[in-house]
Amino acid sequence: MTTERRTEHIPSGRPRTHPLAPPTWLLAGLRPSSAPIPWAAAARAGIAMAVPLAVGFAVDEPEYGALVSMGALAGVFGDTADAYRMRVLNIAVPQAFGAVGVAVGTLVYGQGWLAVAVLTLVALVSGMVSSIGTVASVSGLLLLLNAVVGAGLPMPRPWWTAPLLLTAGGLFVLALTLLAWPLRGRQPERAAVAATYRALADALEACGGPQDVYDERRQQVTQALNQAYDLVLGRRARVHGRSPSLVRMLAQLNVLIPIAEAAPAAHLRGRPLPAEIPAAVRELAAAVEDGRTGTPVLTLPAPHTPSERAIDSALRHAAAIVHLAEPDPYNVDDRLGRPAALRVRARRGVRDMMLSEASWRYGLRLALCIGLAQSLVSLIEVERSYWVALTVTFVLKPDFGSVFSRAVLRALGTAAGLVLAAAVLSEVPRGWWDVPVMMVLAALIPVFSAKGYAFQTAAITPVILLLSDQLNHEGFDLILPRLLDSLIGCAIVLVAGYLLWPESWHTRIGDRLADAVDDAARYVERAFAPVADDAELRAARQSRLQARRRIYRDLSGVRSEFQRALTEPPPTGNRAAAWWPLVVAVERIVDATTAARVRVNHGAEPPAAGEVDRIARQLRELAERVRSNPMPVRVDAPPEPDEGGVLAPVHHELAAARAISHRGSSS
Repeated sequence: MTTERRTEHIPSGRPRTHPLAPPTWLLAGLRPSSAPIPWAAAARAGIAMAVPLAVGFAVDEPEYGALVSMGALAGVFGDTADAYRMRVLNIAVPQAFGAVGVAVGTLVYGQGWLAVAVLTLVALVSGMVSSIGTVASVSGLLLLLNAVVGAGLPMPRPWWTAPLLLTAGGLFVLALTLLAWPLRGRQPERAAVAATYRALADALEACGGPQDVYDERRQQVTQALNQAYDLVLGRRARVHGRSPSLVRMLAQLNVLIPIAEAAPAAHLRGRPLPAEIPAAVRELAAAVEDGRTGTPVLTLPAPHTPSERAIDSALRHAAAIVHLAEPDPYNVDDRLGRPAALRVRARRGVRDMMLSEASWRYGLRLALCIGLAQSLVSLIEVERSYWVALTVTFVLKPDFGSVFSRAVLRALGTAAGLVLAAAVLSEVPRGWWDVPVMMVLAALIPVFSAKGYAFQTAAITPVILLLSDQLNHEGFDLILPRLLDSLIGCAIVLVAGYLLWPESWHTRIGDRLADAVDDAARYVERAFAPVADDAELRAARQSRLQARRRIYRDLSGVRSEFQRALTEPPPTGNRAAAWWPLVVAVERIVDATTAARVRVNHGAEPPAAGEVDRIARQLRELAERVRSNPMPVRVDAPPEPDEGGVLAPVHHELAAARAISHRGSSS
């Protein structure tokens, strides 16, 4: 069996227009995302930041109201999860770190070089904590931000007043977020499961069509599965005992796996599936979202080929599971395994952080930049000097994207935000008029944050300036110092946090892709490993599913690293683009292996053990070549001769991948 080798669209890191046009990486950062507007988050942000300000004016303590609004701003940043229990962690945990940070900063306010030393140490801890995970990253960010603010602004006395007010603002955001929990507590997880069904229906609809369309749809299935499993398993980890609703959602996710496995085989036959099949999957998505139970009614055409029979069988089984009210929890096969207890994961995360070279290097980078920023403003008279360190903290977050592009985009976003801030500070009278203005400006933060980093910076700048004016009462005079401090902070990051650290301007795509190729070799071996009885067959199937999910997760990480690297200036962006053909080739190898396994399950002759070993060996050789080769380039490899057998598509895709890597090593 042979398959047609189609041309892939390769993203490029170099500009394709006039030589004087802005570079591609800059245009990519300035192009607004197509993400939908989060209306609910915008409403919460406006209320959460305007109400404390109004209360402060009402009790004649506007400074206290401004501090509560600052705490609410941190809560708005953390409100990014879908599941409500995850929102509790994402908002509450960073608030605790922020309270510690502002307390430390308040205690060293006005202490000169002692403040420099303490903030440098806090930066080291913040950077290392940020490497643990998503919640830890936001916690580390807030720890350092609040420490810088506490050390740079006069806070109310006694020392615990500012931490209390900031925490109150964050808890106010949390309370607003959780108001709808009794009515919508299950909706995020259920919606995520339904979205996975719809993504799979789109992929089935693309089977037999253009390769690039099918690849895109399959990637969307992977992303939807990742998100749904993370939400459901994350919630289950915090539920004591067995929860029938969570067991049901997990079962609904698990029965999608056989359909997803059969899709590559259906695509390789080169003919579209009957329209009734994706329509039936979309109907199941609606049943999942509505929570419908009962007897499923499916109208499916008679299957004729092995791939059609595989999809028909899997789809009928999925329909039965979707409509079950309470599946037997002891018969649900959890493909990913239950996460460890929270205390175990926390202990493991801290241990990994202390032993990780990357964690120490990032902590040292951040500490160096904060130390330089604080030393500079201690030696040179700089108005509102704490903004220099704030800029460093916001920009030097490698897990948030390219440091270089963030520095440039922050400067541009700050300039745009200052235009709006200048209009507000010059035209709006100080006092009660600040409340409606704050409501509008705060509501723009979630809206603009969804569009990109430069837009987020433009939205945050006037909000911070308005709150700072409540503490300093300097009005329009804040504008120019804010711009100068931001430019100084960006310059410090570019030099001390970017250019001096080679790993910041070298992509890690090669290493991560090599790990995915190694996983693909293990997947091939597990897919066709001989089994002696039914128990070994079940164990082999579970092992194979876990291996395939791990590969797709690895490749999702490669794609994320690829998107980050494309925002870097040349040559990093160009080198990242050169890896793209091999990423696509590895995905096709996994798809072809899955399709071969499905064909064997439905009567095809299994491959010989020697053939499986040869493919696994070639994949491991490919992984070593990827690790040793700094920059593969694209080649248009001709198809391999038809070797026959169920693994012919795997040979074809592997030959193309090896040709890409071989040309890169010889270039």
